[in-house]
Amino acid sequence: MTLRAHDMPGVDSIILPPVRDLGDGFQVRRALPSAHRRMVGPFIFFDQMGPTAFAGGDGLDVRPHPHIGLATVTYLLEGEILHRDSVGSVQAIRPGEVNWMTAGSGIVHSERSGPEVRAAGGPLYGLQTWVALPKAHEETAPSFAHFKAQDIPKTDGDGTALTLIVGTSDGLRSPVPSFSDIVYADIVLVDGARYRLSAEHEERAIYVVSGAVTVEGQTGGFTEHELIVFKPGAEMVLKADGPTRLMLVGGEPLAEPRQIFWNFVSSSADRIEQAKEDWREGRFARVPGETEFIPLPADIKPAPVRYP
Repeated sequence: MTLRAHDMPGVDSIILPPVRDLGDGFQVRRALPSAHRRMVGPFIFFDQMGPTAFAGGDGLDVRPHPHIGLATVTYLLEGEILHRDSVGSVQAIRPGEVNWMTAGSGIVHSERSGPEVRAAGGPLYGLQTWVALPKAHEETAPSFAHFKAQDIPKTDGDGTALTLIVGTSDGLRSPVPSFSDIVYADIVLVDGARYRLSAEHEERAIYVVSGAVTVEGQTGGFTEHELIVFKPGAEMVLKADGPTRLMLVGGEPLAEPRQIFWNFVSSSADRIEQAKEDWREGRFARVPGETEFIPLPADIKPAPVRYP
């Protein structure tokens, strides 16, 4: 994780996320948390998955694993993922749809390619984010909600299309439930189109999925796979340099700092220790129909070194 040097007014930092290869060419870019910035508003985790293309017979296999103290938000640009969880949900998600899973006191889920998708092969490309829950809601009952693409509000004009995934922005309000002030939007710009970044929310960041943008009235801009964190109150107009796709994230920061270990988020270090012990001892609810699981990282033994 590195920072790019800049002297742009209104910009707090520009984060260059590292690339992790999970095998078979499936890459993930993790912009949050970083050594330079742990959270933006309530967002404590931001991953770009892919793009990749699976051959027929191959697919995604994220075995059952637990979460506490957060909500996961899955949003795809290409492909399909089959979600299963310990509250009994079985739901395929496709581009433009939204999966919001509230972990609260504890949930377990898996993410896989469904049988038909696995047999055919095909692309997979999307974003997975985690939203830390306010302290009063950290232990809420786990739940899952799915929203079709046609239920997610959109605006489209002058070459700028905005899809409001969660929260409020640009006069829109998403039906996706949330527990705090938040914004999460997908912004697609044609070459030369503009988007005005307002100060509606205290903390905001833009992730450049593809393309590039310049800042009107300033020298310089932002390019693919950069997370740009803006200073509170800063407003600017972004202009697309070629076809461009941005993700806007942010909201009001939480009152208390958050601890994070693996898939666990909490305002209490003791609560995370309890979650670790609960997973190690098999006290989390199971995902119906699943027998595999991802062990706690501290319990993973290193693979033996093999010499030629």
